Amino acid sequence: MDTEQIKILLERYNQGNCSPEEAAIVDQWFENINRHKSTYAADKELDRELDSIRLQLNEHINPAPKVRHIRTGYWYAATAAVVLLAAGLFWFNRQLSPTRATGNFQPPVIALQSNRVIRNGFVEISTPKGNRESITLEDGSSLELNAGSKVRYPEHFGAGSRTIFLEEGEAFFNVAPDPARQFVVHTGELATTALGTAFNIRAYASENKVTVALVSGKVKVDQLDKNSHPASSLILQPSEQISYDRISLSLVKSVFSKPEDITGWKQGYLVFRDAPYNEIVTGIENRYGITVVNESNKKEWNYNGSFKNESLKDVMDIICLAKSLSYTIKKDTVYLQNKN
Repeated sequence: MDTEQIKILLERYNQGNCSPEEAAIVDQWFENINRHKSTYAADKELDRELDSIRLQLNEHINPAPKVRHIRTGYWYAATAAVVLLAAGLFWFNRQLSPTRATGNFQPPVIALQSNRVIRNGFVEISTPKGNRESITLEDGSSLELNAGSKVRYPEHFGAGSRTIFLEEGEAFFNVAPDPARQFVVHTGELATTALGTAFNIRAYASENKVTVALVSGKVKVDQLDKNSHPASSLILQPSEQISYDRISLSLVKSVFSKPEDITGWKQGYLVFRDAPYNEIVTGIENRYGITVVNESNKKEWNYNGSFKNESLKDVMDIICLAKSLSYTIKKDTVYLQNKN
């Protein structure tokens, strides 16, 4: 783990954005530094370096409100580890660092690009990996389409309804009020009906569930039978969501406390809240426009954490560190491997 990676991990720790696994690693690291700090440098030499380095690090590490502050003694020890990286991180590298990636992959910049065609009276829009799209509909409603997604809707809405088909991926809908016409989004086995509402739907084919999360207003979610008729329904209030399991065919309601956990992807965030492996892969592939191949024997695991401006390499470093995995990057493919 190099100096820049240490800064990133310390920044995430200090802002309270570390997952429990990452926080435990940092805590263990600090405890080890505290026990062995005499091996880094003489006190006078260390004090001279600390003032300069701390100023440099503060340019990169700006704690936000409600942060987890590193204790003063630990801050000195952590900064000493950055100053004297070769000696101070000997134990950390030996015990914890993942295999460094090969290659110098540069992720694509997220841009508003898509493939748009008109076929049989319907507008079809699809977004490749690494891209998003903002769409305004003729009724004034808007939707934001995440990477790796496809939506289909009529060129012109009829007099009785406004129907959208989210055929793949994830989208956020902000619905313009129109009491005369229901706004309905179809996602395979579910139909979500709204009036004057903002909600998010995630329905990637690679994942085993479909999620509908309500930010404001009210929606009704119908579970459809094989003939596309409503079989059961649930009403959602703000900060509620439903998850439909494609395997068990069950529909479960729950609550969420932070809207940004649901809609953070619109601002370029990667947010994982106890996310299973396949959701993590979907998020990383869509964010960076790459493919992940798992060659390890760890096929099922969950992860907590969030990322904003980190590079692909930084994200893989942190996740693999937490999960005791290694990885390599070759062109546009990430290979996960067992840690040696």
